[in-house]
Amino acid sequence: MNAANTSFMILSSILVLFMTPGLAFFYGGLVSKRNVVNTMLSVFIMTGVAIVLWIVIGYSLSFSGNIGGVIGNVQNFFMNGVDLTALTATKIPTGIFSVFEMMFAIITPALFVGAVVGRIKFNFLLVFLILWSIIIYYPMVHLVWSPHGILYGLGVLDFAGGTVVHINAGVTAFVLSAFLGKRIKFGDRPHNHYNLPWVLLGATILWIGWYGFNAGSALGVDNIAAQATITTTMSTGTAMVTWMILDMVISGKPTLVGVCTGTLCGLVGITPACGFVTIAGSFWIGMFSTFASYFFVNYLKDRIGVDDALDAFGCHGVSGIVGSVATGLFATKTVNPIVTHNGVFYGGGFHQFGIQLLATAVTIVFVIIAASIIIKGLSLIMPMRVDRKEEELGLDQGEHGEEADYTVGMSDDLAEYRSDMNLYSKEFRGQMANLAPKDPPTH
Repeated sequence: MNAANTSFMILSSILVLFMTPGLAFFYGGLVSKRNVVNTMLSVFIMTGVAIVLWIVIGYSLSFSGNIGGVIGNVQNFFMNGVDLTALTATKIPTGIFSVFEMMFAIITPALFVGAVVGRIKFNFLLVFLILWSIIIYYPMVHLVWSPHGILYGLGVLDFAGGTVVHINAGVTAFVLSAFLGKRIKFGDRPHNHYNLPWVLLGATILWIGWYGFNAGSALGVDNIAAQATITTTMSTGTAMVTWMILDMVISGKPTLVGVCTGTLCGLVGITPACGFVTIAGSFWIGMFSTFASYFFVNYLKDRIGVDDALDAFGCHGVSGIVGSVATGLFATKTVNPIVTHNGVFYGGGFHQFGIQLLATAVTIVFVIIAASIIIKGLSLIMPMRVDRKEEELGLDQGEHGEEADYTVGMSDDLAEYRSDMNLYSKEFRGQMANLAPKDPPTH
């Protein structure tokens, strides 16, 4: 066992796990106060459900055996028969590799929660998560990251999850939104975010955790992990500034929500490319991703008419698609020798670019078809959307009987509070009366 690599992977796993509560704060801060608890719980519960699923069947379906280059088998059900101490190519224990991959299985479904907040039934979402993981996520992992996968064999480059995580989650978000329909007050959409400091906190946690996500995908401490760290930073900074400038030029004002959204676009866009491109490449990917997401969110989304509440597709789907395709433009052997065909801008012709286009298209089509089948099938046995009354009340009360802020009713009790103060004024005054300044004596 390589102690440095193993320690690095344990830390990276913790960082990726940290991203999910960070996402809960990010999404929870963006929604109205009627849906904060539901949104944060819908994100955070993915942690427990995805962990159990991964141990029971996820690892086996992703990395054990091979059925048609599409999915594994169930030979290692409940991790049975897996030698957790066996060393991988980077000399980390298989058990630690499994834990690291488990964290991706947690954060990926949490991403599409942002599209459906405020109108989807919690029970439907839970069952959908289980079926989605088995039918869509584990096959995507096998296709792209297993040595037996079809897309892996074609030579697709996806360093940390452009197709597997972001396009997958983004397209799922779009399909869920389309089936759910628009929110009751979709046309109004006032700026009634619950807590903007939470949005900044969540974006910051995501950025910090993303280093485990991207650099950790090198599966060890080496020059590739260092390059992924640098390119992730460059892309994110570029994207943040790009979104702010677009806001200032087009709408006249920079916004905190915009800056935080741009930050995520840069993180998403560089994810598939971070271990394959130069710093200059990461700059352009961050900029292109943000341009694409900005114009989709602000111009195309309303024309399409699909109500993606928190722009899960607009951010993760669109920037993920740009990043995946752009990897075929900027990948270079000088950064990572695993690149067999340089990108278009590094003299490699269109070979790698074509592979990236194919993998991106296959991911989109597969996810649309599979997610639609899951939703249609589930809808036959359980309702997908809350009724109008519950949607107007808010899912915090309707689905959970909880509120994010129990002090909002304080003003309603103010008159009663003041009457108590008057009634028991002497008791409230107590010994503090002796500290009050006394009038000077008069002569």
